[in-house]
Amino acid sequence: MLGGLSQITEVIRNFRDYREELLKALDYPTVPLHNGSKQSVREMVERRDVSESTHSEEGQKFRDGLATVKQTCRKLGLSLYTFILQHFRGKPLDLSDLVRQRYRSSS
Repeated sequence: MLGGLSQITEVIRNFRDYREELLKALDYPTVPLHNGSKQSVREMVERRDVSESTHSEEGQKFRDGLATVKQTCRKLGLSLYTFILQHFRGKPLDLSDLVRQRYRSSS
């Protein structure tokens, strides 16, 4: 029991020492608490591992670019299918403009 008590005491001491740093998220409520960049990369890494990557640099650039567009569409609540369809209809959506609009509306 004493071992458990000393561990709890250590956790409380650490919290006290790093309190300001740990509570910093409360000062910035719009910043997500999860690591979104790690989550964004995970899908590409899993796909690369399953497919054994591509055989050319051009193929790799295309795959990575498409994955980036797909993730951006997902974060905007836009269907990748709709984005591609608009492109082929000659009315491409400007993702950078949509991102700017989303950012401005959340600020």
